[in-house]
Amino acid sequence: MQMGRGRTSRMRRRKLCKSSGSRGVNESYKSEFIELKKWLKDRRFEDPNLTPARFPGTGRGLMSKTSLQVGQMIVSLPESCLLTTDTVIRSYLGTYVTKWKPPPSPLLALCSFLVSEKHAGDQSPWKPYLETLPKTYTCPVCLEPKVVNLLPRPLRAKAQEQRAHVQEFFTSSRDFFSSLQPLFSEAVESIFTYSAFLWAWCTVNTRAVYLRHRQLGCFSAEPDTCALAPYLDLLNHSPGVQVKAAFNEETRCYEIIAASSCRKHEEVFICYGPHDNHRLLLEYGFVSTRNPHACVYVSRDVLVKYLPSTDKQMNKKIAILKDHGFIENLTFGWDGPSWRLLTALKLLCLEAGEFTCWKKVLLGEIISDTNEKTSLDITRKICCYFIEESNAMLQKVYF
Repeated sequence: MQMGRGRTSRMRRRKLCKSSGSRGVNESYKSEFIELKKWLKDRRFEDPNLTPARFPGTGRGLMSKTSLQVGQMIVSLPESCLLTTDTVIRSYLGTYVTKWKPPPSPLLALCSFLVSEKHAGDQSPWKPYLETLPKTYTCPVCLEPKVVNLLPRPLRAKAQEQRAHVQEFFTSSRDFFSSLQPLFSEAVESIFTYSAFLWAWCTVNTRAVYLRHRQLGCFSAEPDTCALAPYLDLLNHSPGVQVKAAFNEETRCYEIIAASSCRKHEEVFICYGPHDNHRLLLEYGFVSTRNPHACVYVSRDVLVKYLPSTDKQMNKKIAILKDHGFIENLTFGWDGPSWRLLTALKLLCLEAGEFTCWKKVLLGEIISDTNEKTSLDITRKICCYFIEESNAMLQKVYF
């Protein structure tokens, strides 16, 4: 058949090429999703609006079967499908959790349940859900140290803190794991390994929805606000999407309602929050390419890198910035340096005779033309430093 050569034909081909680049490939035929849908149906959930699919750029997600309008219910997942601390307390782990002293945290209870159920394999009633979870995660806490060392300095520091926190959490929980030995024929040390615990921790940290529970006395005072939501957790993040998501106390369902429209066969997104890419990578293991909240953080050592070492008032200036909350969250964004960064640099660039005007700087007043010019020059040097540092890291990655 000869391909059309007219304008209408060309427009149709362009439209097809454009849509095929973003349209997903339906994956509802895959065995793990067939089993998941059967499992959800047994728990009174069927979804007429969405279907699992794989998309270029975002990977696995959910695709609309029909056009979705503003105010339309996207997903209404019954409470019976949610995995919460109530699930743990009702399970075989409940007795061990309620008796343990000091009381375990809600997070430890969820992680222990996930490790135990994954170990149970085919015997686990949660197997259809567990089979859809990632086998590995890409959060910095899971990456090799040599990869973490390529991250920007502020993010690298937070990633190292996070790794230390998870390792300490695992170590401090070993006695609780040992108390579960009567439940298993194998040694608990071979079941509750660090890698198994890390997988469970990342599962909760990256996939849980917010759901506040009543505070039970068997748990520590940490907020009990996490719930794993099978199927719903296939929805990917987009910073520009608006949805309403919450647990409905009347219907006893976790509901997501569209606050913006979505066309048929497009990927349906939710928004995890107004997070910059540092936060997204640290907490969820990915970055957003068109993130309006993207920024570059300026650490304290970079902040003072181009300031004169002979400034005798430098320590006082740093102390003032600390006392007034101007030493953290100093950034470059899409619009250039943030007001906080410029304000901090203006204060640091005050000459000896201008130092008494530091309060005016924090209020946004202009002190002198010299101060304005010097602080902008330092800002430019810091920006150039980041560009050079990024290029150097890219060289390490590619060569």
